[in-house]
Amino acid sequence: MSFSFHPEAEDEFNNAINYYEDIEPGLGYDFALEVYSTIQRSVEFPKAWAILEGEVRRSLVSRFPYGVLYSEEPTGIYILAVMDLHRNPGYWKRR
Repeated sequence: MSFSFHPEAEDEFNNAINYYEDIEPGLGYDFALEVYSTIQRSVEFPKAWAILEGEVRRSLVSRFPYGVLYSEEPTGIYILAVMDLHRNPGYWKRR
């Protein structure tokens, strides 16, 4: 199974990497590793995570206040958001 990003989810992921890298060199890289680890777990066990709404599930990222929101598709998981858990929780629903 594979994964793909909604374009806005990919943008927010890259923006978060840049944000953490600006805070401390190397922290953005650490964040990216944790997100990719979360995605890998979601790919391997797509039904293991809590359903947030409808077919959308949320897998939490270790060390950082983020969640990966995804739906399971025939070709893999489709990532709708790499969500900062301190943001408005429903912003991703229009995707």
